Amino acid sequence: MAACVCAKKHPVVAAAGDGIVRLHRETKGRKGAGVTLVRGLPGDEALLKELAKRLKAACGVGGAVKEGVIELQGEQRQKIKPLLEAAGYVVKIAGG
Repeated sequence: MAACVCAKKHPVVAAAGDGIVRLHRETKGRKGAGVTLVRGLPGDEALLKELAKRLKAACGVGGAVKEGVIELQGEQRQKIKPLLEAAGYVVKIAGG
């Protein structure tokens, strides 16, 4: 009986990290202006850009996707936490 070759054709890709979306606030390198960082989201760049677009519209702020992290202008953690939880993500507010 031949060994299964399914795994070789379709490798299983594990999600990066622990599956928890973390919301950070950061001001370093931004001349004191705070931004909210959304880290730990699974998916490709197109999915992140679409999610960023929805979050920016919900908060009424600007932002960007850089290196797999969504950046939103200002302190938005309390606003976006329920939105991400409604989308099915496990969300934690990180930092102070």
